[in-house]
Amino acid sequence: MLRYRDFVPKQISEPGIFKQGEHETFDDAVLAANQWIEESKVKLINLETVVLPNIWSRWEHGSNDASLGTSGESPSRWHQVLRVWYQE
Repeated sequence: MLRYRDFVPKQISEPGIFKQGEHETFDDAVLAANQWIEESKVKLINLETVVLPNIWSRWEHGSNDASLGTSGESPSRWHQVLRVWYQE
């Protein structure tokens, strides 16, 4: 069965009125993916970089949300995610 797992840089601090939120680097997500691939012994199918808007918004459900919103009237933050496609 085909499956996927996303490795998203974690949010370190939430954005505020006068400050942007802070996040781990994409390299941190890649390191986490490498560790998981090595430990899980899955059959790797493909790796891809996915760029998604607003995954840390309180109205969204992260990288596996089927509908992520953006609007021209409010700021959008785009996040780079590493998606690992695999079979168990």
